[in-house]
Amino acid sequence: MTTNTTSPTKHLMTTTSSPTKHLSTQSTSSKPGSDFYRLAESSSNKALNAFGLSSVAGGGGREGRKHRRGSRDSRESVLPHGYKTHLTSLFREIETEFEKLYVENVRLKEQVCVLEKACPDHNKMEADDTDGFDMNVIKSFTKKNFPKTRHKLKAQTSKIVSSFKTSAISCSYVTEYRGHRDGIWDVTVSSCSNPVLGTASADRTARVWSVDRAKCLMRYTGHQGSVNSVQFHPGQELVITGSGDGTAHVWSRGGAVQTRLQSSEEEADSSDDGLEMTTGGTGESMAQSQAMVVLAGHQGVVVSADWLAGGDQAVTASWDRTAALWDVSTQTMIQSLAGHDMELTGAACHPANRLIVTSSKDTTFRLWDFRETIHSVSVFQGHTDSVTCAAFSRSEHIVSGSDDRTVKVWDLRNMRAPLTNIQTDSQVNKLSISAGGMVAVPQDNRHVYIYDISGNKLARLPRESSKCHMRMVSSVVWAGEGDRENWKGKANLFSVGFDRVAMGWRVKSKEEQRAV
Repeated sequence: MTTNTTSPTKHLMTTTSSPTKHLSTQSTSSKPGSDFYRLAESSSNKALNAFGLSSVAGGGGREGRKHRRGSRDSRESVLPHGYKTHLTSLFREIETEFEKLYVENVRLKEQVCVLEKACPDHNKMEADDTDGFDMNVIKSFTKKNFPKTRHKLKAQTSKIVSSFKTSAISCSYVTEYRGHRDGIWDVTVSSCSNPVLGTASADRTARVWSVDRAKCLMRYTGHQGSVNSVQFHPGQELVITGSGDGTAHVWSRGGAVQTRLQSSEEEADSSDDGLEMTTGGTGESMAQSQAMVVLAGHQGVVVSADWLAGGDQAVTASWDRTAALWDVSTQTMIQSLAGHDMELTGAACHPANRLIVTSSKDTTFRLWDFRETIHSVSVFQGHTDSVTCAAFSRSEHIVSGSDDRTVKVWDLRNMRAPLTNIQTDSQVNKLSISAGGMVAVPQDNRHVYIYDISGNKLARLPRESSKCHMRMVSSVVWAGEGDRENWKGKANLFSVGFDRVAMGWRVKSKEEQRAV
């Protein structure tokens, strides 16, 4: 179960869907649990209908509203004595549990006040993220499942307690990258000594950016459709992009690096925001439309392209329900990877081994092992909706995300069942895993949450008024994994969304915070 980072104060005092609001705002003259007898009236009517009886006993209008604790209807109830006894027993159990809960809420409220006084600058989370106490828990009370329901109540209360814990990391906004004219699908970061950022957009372009100055260095315009993915070569100044035109292109970013080095001093004080890179100054040399290699062979949209370990081969994934392994130098398809029953949503390669993972709308993902001459395929079922992404960690794990609002962590050595199940608030998009095992999860609801590999929620990226994504966050990527010194003080997590903006964030561990 995911933990709730919502402010405890808002949780206790402003969440209208939470039954604790009624409990914590009662006047001193009312008795705990009395509000739940309002539930008894509607529940009794439903019970009567279920038993085939008329709800005359409840009365209508004003008389029906008299049904409160301590009051009795003047008419004789038509309920059989056994049903009345059973209902009375159930409501006594409910009242007892909520009296305990009320006392615990009062205690927790006192703790919140103490914490607020101790931390006056604590950033409160937005009220719309509060998931509070679930009213379905109340409705699920029956004698048969009472122990299970009591457990649910304790679990709900634990969410409040968990919100008191101090986050192990801190997240802060660094900068943004503007220039695309349509939503951004993908983002990547180079691992060279002069790091650059790459973005792929529905505006049919891919861009290369200066990480430090947030300036566009190069714009690739060779595709005839939406650019859906972008990846830098692990050792050369090459880029591979997949597109809605059914092809993948390999092109050089060497000009962008050279431009970055030559113009760093000239443009240090420039007011150019990068919105139009084809006019003025060095803009003409930054646009590129010629591909070095075109990988054509799919019968549908290419949603993803990545470099296989070593960089001599590449893999593409398509809506034609297949992935393909390519020899880049000869532009030939080595093998078609067929087997999925529906369109593919992505493909990713292991950073060190010849392993490929493909994800699909058929609710599965597949692991393709090319370490041996005869490759093997493993199919993994665990999601109930489209698998939107799957990625390798630096350790022996695969992390998958889905439209079923879950993220699952799998052990490569034993993938019969996931090691960890993370429940999210919205559909999951292309996630990223850091070398230290932190998982950044972008979602359709504009949020990005960070978890550890064990499924513990570490933080959520800040959502200040002008420094956050305003639409779906489609992809994230960690940076500085191989050269921490070179990335010291810079953004080390990047996110992109359909608000046409890429953003850089600084995520610090406790150790880094103490060092500062």
